[in-house]
This record gives sequence, structure tokens and C-alpha cells, in this order.
Amino acid sequence: MVDPVPDVSVVVATRDRVALLEELLASLRGQTLPRERFEVVVVDDGSRDGTAELLAGEQRDGTVRVVSTGRGEALGPAAARNAGWRAARAPVVAFTDDDCVAAPRWLEEGLAASRAAPGCIVQGRTDPRADHRPLIPAFSRTVSVTAAGPLYETCNIFYPRALLAQLEGFADGTYPGAGGEDTDLAWRALERGVRVRYAPQALVNHAVLNLGPLGMLRDARRWEHAVPVLARHPALRRAHLHRGVFWSPRHEQLVRFLLAWVVARRSRTLALLLALPYARHLAFRRSGPLLAPFLLAVDLVELAAVVRGAVRNRVLVV
Repeated sequence: MVDPVPDVSVVVATRDRVALLEELLASLRGQTLPRERFEVVVVDDGSRDGTAELLAGEQRDGTVRVVSTGRGEALGPAAARNAGWRAARAPVVAFTDDDCVAAPRWLEEGLAASRAAPGCIVQGRTDPRADHRPLIPAFSRTVSVTAAGPLYETCNIFYPRALLAQLEGFADGTYPGAGGEDTDLAWRALERGVRVRYAPQALVNHAVLNLGPLGMLRDARRWEHAVPVLARHPALRRAHLHRGVFWSPRHEQLVRFLLAWVVARRSRTLALLLALPYARHLAFRRSGPLLAPFLLAVDLVELAAVVRGAVRNRVLVV
């Protein structure tokens, strides 16, 4: 007997986050959408912790379909998500991440928004988890999405499966690591005239990840590999870049801060004016001024990574 086709497929790519993944799967079991109307497809991207054992138990219970890319080296989130949506059976594919938990009405609200706007992409709301408190804010990272775009994060987004097929999925050859692959997918759709709808009631909560100092430095380096998305999509540069050039307002402040050292011998007044905005940023963060040298180091690593990516991809972004 063939199982009926579900209304929506939840696709999750995971690697070595067994505790967080377990919380996500528990939140999916608590959805208000009847269980027979959705399926959960988890792609294990070469995990080496207890992920395989957790998923084996979930699969035996019939609550999860598991796709494995094999133990060892990860293929990356783009390739893993491609394996997931291609294994999915529903006409709507809901992406979320293994460090999120879904609010009870997430699927019900997201599916309703997708049906109200056939053929459209639906971006849900993402808030940091209220039960997660960063040990030291400067050493932590989370995600917040309060409007549709311009990055179209896959922590909470619904795609028509037919659209994913037309786009041939994520560009895993261009984005082997985390960063840029989800934005690129959405902008390729936008360039075909596909519209995006925002569904704030379709809520997931993102973990506050305590990365530690070395983890923050490694995280800053990864943005080099996200720069290709800006080279490929000029409209994204206009929508996302600060003043059309800077990765963020903080990068502009940092560049001005570095220029201040160059002009200091000629004009202390000009140097002070250039340095003041970034100096204030360092001094008045929640972490306080004691961590200012570390924050400067993280920002310098991120700036250098973006510049390397810009040079490699021949695009003006700092």
C-alpha cells in the first residue's frame, strides 16, 4: 500500500549537532498540523557524533525519513539540502536548520501562506530562543528574521517543490560551505519573476550558539565563501550592501577607523572624526570595553575575508 503524498515536506540538513537536532525533532512532533499531512526528511551530512544513532531510532518509529551522505567529510549544506528536497514527496518544501525549534503552528501557518500565494516563496519569522542565554554575548551568534529578504535564510522558508526543480536546487558547486547558498537560490527565483511572501505567524526559534573566541574567529572567516552571491546578483548588492559597497555599516566604520591611523600625523582632528564611530561601537557594546581588542580582531578577520572574496570574484564589496 502506497502512503498518501503529504502536503508539506520538512527538510533539515544536519552535521554533528545531535542535542540540538533532538530538540528540533521534538518540536516537529508537537506541530498542530496533523501528522499525516507532513513528512520530515533529515539529511545526515557525514556526522561523527550520535546523530546516526538518534536518526536510526526516529526512522524505526516512522517519524523521520533519513538521507545519508556518508560518514566522514561533509558535502556542505547546499549539497545536503539538495539531497533532502529531491527525496521529498510533498509539493511544498519547508526548510529549517538543525539549530532551530519550530513553534507549534509553524507548519500550519507556513502551509496556509503557501497555499494563499501559489508559486511563491514564503519566508517565516525567526527569533532567537528565549531560553538560550549567551555566556558572553561577544562569543555568541544567533539569527533573527523579521521581514522577507534580502538574504532569504533557510532556517525558515517554504519553497514550491516544482520551483526547486526548475532552479535545479542549491548551487552546491559554487557554495561548498555554509553561507550564500540560500540567498543565491532565492535571488535566482526572484530574477525569474517569482514573488516572496512574509508569514510572521510561521515562527521558528534559532539557538543562541556559544562559539567561544576561536569559534567566533573561524565564523568570521567563512564569509569569504559567501561573496560569490554578491557577484552573481547585482540587485542583491543594491538591496543589501551598505552604501552599495560595504558588507555592513560596521565595515564602513572599521575602514574609517583604519584610515584614521593613516591621516593621524597630518590631522588629529580628522583622525578623531574618522575613528570615533567605530570606537564608540567597541566601547558601548553589551560586552563592555574590556573585550574591545577581541572584537576588533573579529571584525578585522571578517573584513579581510570579505575583501579576499571580493578580489577572487571581481566584485566591489568591502
